[in-house]
Parts: sequence; structure tokens; C-alpha cells
Amino acid sequence: MTDHTIITIGRQFGSGGHEIGNRLAERLDIPLYDHNLIRMAAQELKVSNEEASRVDESILGKFLSAYVVGTGDYTTFAGSDVYEAPLSDRMYETQTEIIKKLAKQSSCIFVGRCADYVLGDYSNCINAFIYAYKDDRIRRVMNIYKLTEKQAWDKIKKTDKERKLYYEARTGREWGQIESHEMMLNVSLMGIDGAVDALEAIYRTWEGREHE
Repeated sequence: MTDHTIITIGRQFGSGGHEIGNRLAERLDIPLYDHNLIRMAAQELKVSNEEASRVDESILGKFLSAYVVGTGDYTTFAGSDVYEAPLSDRMYETQTEIIKKLAKQSSCIFVGRCADYVLGDYSNCINAFIYAYKDDRIRRVMNIYKLTEKQAWDKIKKTDKERKLYYEARTGREWGQIESHEMMLNVSLMGIDGAVDALEAIYRTWEGREHE
């Protein structure tokens, strides 16, 4: 691969990982790839953004391998001689190829999508996992999505469970553990700005090292 420095960000839901990625991309003036990866993959697969979003960072296809995703409900093709991999599998494979291509083009930031694993053979990769305390995550989700405390916590548990299943099924690693992500940043202690400052400092150090 190239000498570009890449940052990957895994995150608990409600921890501020997406915001950290956005702020960091602005400071470093490099591209951020998060939800736009869904649109890119959808275009490659010739499916709607809605269909792609439905299975993004989801392991749904692993449990529904006898079905294909149609325009609305799941449609069985039992008895057919034609087999098409579940959309979630095709989404993962397509996003994987897109991530590898983008990493070759320039320094950039990837949020989620197992990017740390996908780029595992790339030495110039800063892999961070963003987390925060339960109360802080609940407050953040309540504020962003205008939910009650119970609704916010239910949404956090559901989303984290989906991300954990997705990551562990695709990588064989344990989601949210230091052995998997190399660097853990607690936003409840550091704050959003502190996490951005830390990642910016590491990035600039790595970039300086490459140009010595």
C-alpha cells in the first residue's frame, strides 16, 4: 500500500465518534468516510440508499442467508437454482474494496465499517475506539434524537449490540477491547476536543516521521 496515514475510528453509539471524525477531518483537511460509504456501495451494487442503509453495519444476512432483500419485505428464493449472497454480505465486501481503494488515494479517516480490520496489513494506520460513560451517552442521544431517557438507552443498547455482532462476525475480534482497537479514548474524561487534539497530535507525529 501507500505511505498515506489513515485514521480508523470505532465507536460506541452516543459516544461522539462521528463528531470527532468530522472535527478531525476539518482540522487535518483530509476526507472523512462514514455514511458516504453507504452511498458509494449502494451505487456499486445498484441498490437504493434505503436498502443499503438497512443492512449497513448489520449482520442480518448471516441469519437470513436463504433470503434476498427486495424493495420492501424479504423474498424467499427457496428451490431456485440461482443463489445470490445476502445484501449485508455484498455490502460488506463492496465497502471493503472501496475502503482499500480510498486508503491508496490519500490520507483519510474511516468511521466504523471494520476499517481497522480491513486495513490490517497497513502499517500507517491509527486505530482508535471512542467510548464514554453510560450517563453521558444517554444525555447525548436524548439531545440529538429528542428522546426520553428510556428511549435513548434502548436505542444505545440496540445499536451497540448490532455493531458488536457485525464487528465480531466479520473480524473474529472482540469489539470495544484494546486488543482489537489498539487505542481507547474515553470522551467522558477527555471531552470531544480532547479526543480530537490527541488524534491530531498522533497523526501529525506520524506524518512528520514519514517525511524525515
